[in-house]
Amino acid sequence: MKHKIYVASSWRNGYYPEVVAKLREAGHEVYDFRNPPSGDPGFKWSCVSEDYMEWSPAQYRDMLQHPKAVGQFHNDIVAMEACDTCVLVLPCGRSAHTEAGWFAGKGRTTIAFIPERQEPGLMYKLFSKVCCSIDELIEALQ
Repeated sequence: MKHKIYVASSWRNGYYPEVVAKLREAGHEVYDFRNPPSGDPGFKWSCVSEDYMEWSPAQYRDMLQHPKAVGQFHNDIVAMEACDTCVLVLPCGRSAHTEAGWFAGKGRTTIAFIPERQEPGLMYKLFSKVCCSIDELIEALQ
């Protein structure tokens, strides 16, 4: 069975490119937030402002309305709506976990891929599967 997969992770995650490539090699259609099909460059907060780590909570809230943030949110939410499966690649942060939670809440297949030691999290029990290797992940999608 072939899936339309949303890979949720972090820009800093070194496993992400391999996961995207292996899922595509297995014949799945994969959304890559680093290279969205819109042709826009992938979104990073540093594209909005180099001092994003210094923002107050109110500045952060306001910057969610920045045109670049709005544009990438649109890319991501359209892709999420179109996908039947989410693969959460750890380690990652809040946005990726929110995306995976959205998929799980919608009753869509949601898989946590945990390729290295992580602090345990009980709520991954909400997900369809937890996989610890690329081979296990590919097998879980068959």
